[in-house]
Amino acid sequence: MEVISKELFAWIDPLIIARRLIEVYGEQGLIWLDSDESDNGKWVVLAADPIESICTRRLPNNSLANNPFELLRSINSGHWTGWLSYEAGAWVEPKNPWKTGTMATLWIARHDPVIKFDLHKHELWLEGSNQKRFIELSNLLKDLHSRKNLINKSFNKIKPLQGISKKEWKWLTNQKEFESKIKILKGYIQSGDIFQANLSTCCEAKKPRQVLAIDLFEKLRQSCPAPFSGIMVGTGEAIDEAVISSSPERFLKVFPNKELETRPIKGTRPRHRSLQKDSDLAMELVCSLKDRAENIMIVDLLRNDIGKVSQFGTIDVTQLVGLETYSQVHHLTSVIKGKLCSDKTWVDLLEACWPGGSITGAPKIRACQRLYELEPIARGPYCGSFLHLNWNGQFDSNILIRSLMVEKERIRVHAGCGIVADSDPSQEAQELKWKLMPLLDALQ
Repeated sequence: MEVISKELFAWIDPLIIARRLIEVYGEQGLIWLDSDESDNGKWVVLAADPIESICTRRLPNNSLANNPFELLRSINSGHWTGWLSYEAGAWVEPKNPWKTGTMATLWIARHDPVIKFDLHKHELWLEGSNQKRFIELSNLLKDLHSRKNLINKSFNKIKPLQGISKKEWKWLTNQKEFESKIKILKGYIQSGDIFQANLSTCCEAKKPRQVLAIDLFEKLRQSCPAPFSGIMVGTGEAIDEAVISSSPERFLKVFPNKELETRPIKGTRPRHRSLQKDSDLAMELVCSLKDRAENIMIVDLLRNDIGKVSQFGTIDVTQLVGLETYSQVHHLTSVIKGKLCSDKTWVDLLEACWPGGSITGAPKIRACQRLYELEPIARGPYCGSFLHLNWNGQFDSNILIRSLMVEKERIRVHAGCGIVADSDPSQEAQELKWKLMPLLDALQ
């Protein structure tokens, strides 16, 4: 195991450091796991110029494809971050039909050193094992701090970035079509084919010329802070690809002692400027039998998935349909904990639970089949995960909801809704707007 050097620095805003890293190393290979200072949002991780990266795309029926889970099992020790796309499910359930996406199925990179920010203690740390790179980045941070006042003044003079107006977004499914597909799913539910499915759709726009992925993330994080947000910009085979997220949902976390946690979200209401109306919306969500049923179904599904690789008797639901409030929405979140079997790893857990239950449905494999029939294009990284493997082997991941996918000069945004027996198509379409409009508003 590497000897990790650590150095404490005076505080500098993560955005200032990110901008400087891009000036020195370029945007390709930048990773920034951001957060919101909440209980689950203590740490921010920032790095650039990866030492190595791994990328694969395509489905199992293509001779050039590689199993992303086997690639993850083969990685060297170190600090790794990347994304895994929803369609990696093709390697878990190859008999199911899956759409072929245009973005990388897996992109993951090893950075050394990395910069970490403790938002609770307001501390900035540099960590790494490569001494030459460590000294280089240490000098960069010291130089930034010495010019801190000058840099802050120059940031204040930067002109607002060109945005994307709402009329520029092209929807792949209009509201009438979306409601029609909800009715089809309700028919499947009534016939006993499935119990729940998370139907999604998306819109696309052209990325303004000269606008970087970091520019889009800067806009998003100002309006939609979240505990599992971030940006990753690909390299190698994933060059010109980026994933930008303001996700509030943890997928899987595995501690070095093999204890694990998942935090599925089902149930949403918008925030309101009026404190009374905001409180009423939160209470309405907590008391909603439909939303509670959605959440509990996914809790049961995830308990089953986790149980495939966990020690008998360790799985425990420590929070069932608890209310969590974010900048733009209220959510119902449950928390499930357990402990991996001694011969299992975080990759085994990821594979056993892929794709996530909260963004598919129940029963999961049948729900995936129905979503394949009804959704217009491959999800790609949307409803996949950011992956983060720390120096000590601790693993964490999110569910890539509230996220943007960038491919060259195009931007795509998805959103979805959980459909159950008593879903109202028009209300579900309205929920789609609650989730999507804050992102589109932020990018204007």
